[in-house]
Amino acid sequence: MAVRPRAERGRGRHFLRSSRLATDLVCAAGIARGDLVLDLGAGAGALTTALVRAGARVIAVEIEGQLAADLRRRFPDVIEGDARRVRLPTEPFKVVANLPFEGSTAILRRLLHPRVPLESADVIVEWGLAAKRTALWPSTELSVYWSAWFELSIARRLPRCVFAPPPAVDAGVLRALRRQTPLVPVEMQWAYAAFLARAFRAGPRTVVSWATLKKLEAELGFDRRAAARDLDARQWAALFAHAVRRTV
Repeated sequence: MAVRPRAERGRGRHFLRSSRLATDLVCAAGIARGDLVLDLGAGAGALTTALVRAGARVIAVEIEGQLAADLRRRFPDVIEGDARRVRLPTEPFKVVANLPFEGSTAILRRLLHPRVPLESADVIVEWGLAAKRTALWPSTELSVYWSAWFELSIARRLPRCVFAPPPAVDAGVLRALRRQTPLVPVEMQWAYAAFLARAFRAGPRTVVSWATLKKLEAELGFDRRAAARDLDARQWAALFAHAVRRTV
């Protein structure tokens, strides 16, 4: 049983109550012996313990000094720091973590940067965030961008009763798996970000001509009159590739 320290109340921290559940989450994440895995927001160490038992090389990151000290007495690699700022590994790594709800998006922005050598992540976040970032429709600018390099899905729903203290909403395990073949080359990340920003701000016709939309709608499976949110990650990547070819 993982115990939540009183000092954590009010910080968006919700600890897993069951070590058995933590073990199940690590197993579902496909962690293999020898994998380098980050537990970001390790808290009382429920997931850290399960990861160590699975044979992973674990780095536990915890911002609260007392919790970090407790973890350091039990595990060899503990960093006291903010998961939104701590230095990430330069070698391929995985993440299994119960993220602090109030900082989840900021942490994901770091992890899902295309040049970060993240192989996979199974992270507990608020259900609404997990559903928004994995929705096929309506799409969002950020989800479309991340999906160029990672496959995003919901691995599991976790009701609020499995946490201490229970949050106001249910949670989900957001899974990100690096694509073997990216939809957009990594070296074009900034151009793609600018392309999407303009399209989601002012509409697809500001980045692709009407004639091109008309030509490609049947091939790519969208309505030429669609709003930006109506196109999925693969459709946006294909439109970007077409736009790039026309400018070369």
